[in-house]
Amino acid sequence: MTPPHSATGGVPEMLREYQGYVLAHRLRRAVGGRVAPAGEVLTLAGYAARRIERQDLARRLVRGELPPGGMGKLDALSGELMFGFWLNPAEVAAFLRAALRQGGHPALGDPHAFADLLSPEERERLGETGVRLVCAHHLSCLTLAAPMLDPDALAGVWARVEATTPPLFVDELARLGQAG
Repeated sequence: MTPPHSATGGVPEMLREYQGYVLAHRLRRAVGGRVAPAGEVLTLAGYAARRIERQDLARRLVRGELPPGGMGKLDALSGELMFGFWLNPAEVAAFLRAALRQGGHPALGDPHAFADLLSPEERERLGETGVRLVCAHHLSCLTLAAPMLDPDALAGVWARVEATTPPLFVDELARLGQAG
């Protein structure tokens, strides 16, 4: 399932994708266990390089030109990049099932605990209202798993997700803005 809005929103949308990756990485690290990511969070440049590689493999798959082992590499890159983590109801459901099997984490439902995933600089940059928006958006995304079988409920969740799209705020993106 894909979100009802266009995924071709240009540079800000791609930066939001990276930001979503960073927050997914932090959440998975906080939950720990089997859902913890294998390595450290990728830099923006590292993420972009792997994202381009994933995109190339996906294009080759569509054209029927995927080399042997290409599907495994595509899956591995999708997993590493946590591609679709926040906006794919199936991914959200699989993550929540795994997280709950190992005891869960307060950040899975408590906005204050989710806000603890943000750095002090990010919280300052966002301000109180921005932090609330970020928490509301991402916690709304986690609710995508529940109504997968009820299209009306799913449409309501998508409306909440889209109504709470956060601004760009993660530290690496702020440093990028300062360098430019």
